[in-house]
Amino acid sequence: MNGKTEHLKLSEKIRAIDPVSPQTDLIRQAADRILQGGVVVFPTTGLYGLGADALNVQAISKIFAIKGRSKAKPILVLISGMEMLELLVTHVPLAARKIMDAFWPGGVTIVLEAVPGLPASLTAGTGKIGVRMPAHPVAAALVRAAGIPITGTSANISGAGGCSSVSGIDPALAERVDMILNAGPLRGGAGSTVVDVSLGKIHVLREGAVPAEAICAALSR
Repeated sequence: MNGKTEHLKLSEKIRAIDPVSPQTDLIRQAADRILQGGVVVFPTTGLYGLGADALNVQAISKIFAIKGRSKAKPILVLISGMEMLELLVTHVPLAARKIMDAFWPGGVTIVLEAVPGLPASLTAGTGKIGVRMPAHPVAAALVRAAGIPITGTSANISGAGGCSSVSGIDPALAERVDMILNAGPLRGGAGSTVVDVSLGKIHVLREGAVPAEAICAALSR
C-alpha cells in the first residue's frame, strides 16, 4: 500500500465537528461506532481522548493495544449524569458530592469504589474507578448519545505527551481507531485533577486542571 492510499484512508476517518454546537449526525455516527465496539478520538477540554464502551472488555482491550498501555494502569471513565454513575460505583461519599457540585462538568476525575463486575482491565484490579463528567460540548454530547460510560484516556501512545490537535496525534495510533472528531486546536495544558475519595479520605493523586487548593476549599464549604 503506497503512502497516498494510507493518507486517504486516514483522512476518511476524520470528521470536522463544531466545538461549540456539534453536529447531531456526526455525534450519532461516533456514538454508534462506540456502541459497536469501536474506538473514537474526540476532544476533551484540553486534550484529545480515546472513547470506547467502558463496559465492553474487548473494546477496552483495544484501547490498551492502541496506546501500548500497561495493564497495571486503570482507565478513567466519562459519564453524562448521576444515573450513569450508578452503573460504576457502589456509593458516593459526601466529599465526592461536594467536589462534583463544585467542579462538574469539568476538570476533576473522582476515584470511587467500583461496583463488582466491572472489567478488571478498566480498574486494573484495584476495585476503584476514576469518573468524570466532561465539560467540552463534543465530549458531553458523545457520552449522552452513546447512553453508556465511555473511556476518557488521552489519545497518545503510552509515555508520550497528550495531543491538543488532531495533527499532533501519532499516525500509528490514528490508523488503529475507527473515527476522529476534529474540533480544531484545544487549549492543551494539564489533564484533569484526580482525587481519590474511595477510602473516606481525600487524596489528590494528580494535580491538573483544578488546583488542589480549590479542591480543599470546596470540601470546607
